[in-house]
Amino acid sequence: MSDRNPLDFAALAEANRLLNAFVDFDRAARFGEGQLAGVTVGVKSNIAVRGLPWTAGMALHRGRIAARDAATVAALRDAGAAIIGTLNMEEAALGAKTDNPFFGATHNPHRIGFTPGGSSGGSGAAVAAGLCDLALGTDTMGSVRIPASYCGVYGFKPAQTAVSRDGLELAEPALDVIGPLARSLDLLEQAARLTSTFGNEALPGKPVTLADLGGVECTSDVLACFEKVCGLLDMAAPATLPDAPSRIRYAGFIATATALHAELADADASLLSPTLAKLISYGPRRKDEDRQADREVLARTAERLNEIVTQTGPLVLPTAPQPAFDHAEPAPANQADFTCLANIGNLPAVTIPAGTAANGMPIGVQIVGPRGAEAGLFALARQIDGQLRAYRQPDHFHAG
Repeated sequence: MSDRNPLDFAALAEANRLLNAFVDFDRAARFGEGQLAGVTVGVKSNIAVRGLPWTAGMALHRGRIAARDAATVAALRDAGAAIIGTLNMEEAALGAKTDNPFFGATHNPHRIGFTPGGSSGGSGAAVAAGLCDLALGTDTMGSVRIPASYCGVYGFKPAQTAVSRDGLELAEPALDVIGPLARSLDLLEQAARLTSTFGNEALPGKPVTLADLGGVECTSDVLACFEKVCGLLDMAAPATLPDAPSRIRYAGFIATATALHAELADADASLLSPTLAKLISYGPRRKDEDRQADREVLARTAERLNEIVTQTGPLVLPTAPQPAFDHAEPAPANQADFTCLANIGNLPAVTIPAGTAANGMPIGVQIVGPRGAEAGLFALARQIDGQLRAYRQPDHFHAG
């Protein structure tokens, strides 16, 4: 697709029909000049793209048109990329499957009917299917990396403090960050350097993982892929966290639900789905003492994670405890147990394809590093990726 100018939007719309990854196209999009000339970009619909609906996946904002690009979008456009449209997502970025009550479900290009992950499911599906070369998603507790893993592509979650929030409809300000997805580490790194503060330090120490993976229950396929990755590395002795990942993830969820409840307090309730209304109600219902306990969990987790990645080495974990699953199934509660950690610690993380499950769906592994060592993080990802060579195109969707 990237060698065609002007772009063939009729072909794009037809390819998108089965997946429902894009919700709006900019049919006036054209390539510019610069290092991303010839690269097509899709943008999650909670990030502003001038002239397109800026919905955040909500009926509430369906009529809102962005007057200008978000800073991250502008950086890609200025580098010559064609910003071709906005992508489906979970309503208000709170959810795990990208089964949007107003814009419909997005399907995984590796199997129609399966989830691409959430909340940036449109971003993962569009990149994997070759509908665009690069996509922007947002990550509150894993919403870039889980779709990248489920769809078998590469994803980067920068440190929250490394990326402008200009033009982003926030879910939880302390945890939200914009990050790219791509079909190669090279393009992913190009986008990361353009859209975020990117440090060139090397990674300290040796790679490390969590003892017993923090007690998170993973499928046998995920464990097999993860153990293969660990076998490629000279690993340090496993580290521990002061709280279980499930407890950490729940504290992050409560923080997000609380922030969204406050943000949507004056919204027309008829324009919110019953599912979203229920999810955000958990925040204000939390007792004060429990909310204080949540804050303490998040604070000590952040401190410990930063200690691990700066003093021991980069943290290597499965991206998700399971591969993608049928939309008809409920999302596993532990889906973000591993990915939430980088957000809690305000740390950069990259996910790469690591293998294939028995059901034919991709499996990912992630590496979490210290702020300032983004180049080192990508270097380690590239080393592992070169040995695994696990990226594969979906059988019925091909890039280019």
